[in-house]
Amino acid sequence: MPFAQLGNERHVISAEKKTARILIADDSALVRQQLRSLLEMNPEWEVCGEAVDGREAVEKARQLQPDLVVLDFSMPVMNGLQAAKEISQQFPHIPLLLFSMFLSRQLVEEARKLGFRGAVAKSDVSRDLLNGVEALLGNQEFFPSNF
Repeated sequence: MPFAQLGNERHVISAEKKTARILIADDSALVRQQLRSLLEMNPEWEVCGEAVDGREAVEKARQLQPDLVVLDFSMPVMNGLQAAKEISQQFPHIPLLLFSMFLSRQLVEEARKLGFRGAVAKSDVSRDLLNGVEALLGNQEFFPSNF
């Protein structure tokens, strides 16, 4: 382990990478649990919070300042697009990943306008979620190739 000498004291220099903190917003407890399990398979990622609707997602984004937010499209109180608009206005540096049962060209175009940097269909979660999160954390976009 590397050390730095400061005066008569030796200090350990940490070479650890920063853990990416991810907020999940979906109205289904089962979906949130499955997303958490998938995401936390990567030791460099942690789910720092969960929200059951768009309003709570906005509040938790404000409180937790995550490195990425996964937002379901269809949620009560405030949907994922409305939440994305608020989060993007307040925290434009936080990448947003749309997570939806159905992705259409129109939905993806609207999502891009509101600040989403990626989208994953729930039917493709096992194939695309981890790649999408990795892309967004690497400052890239991740949208289905057929859009």
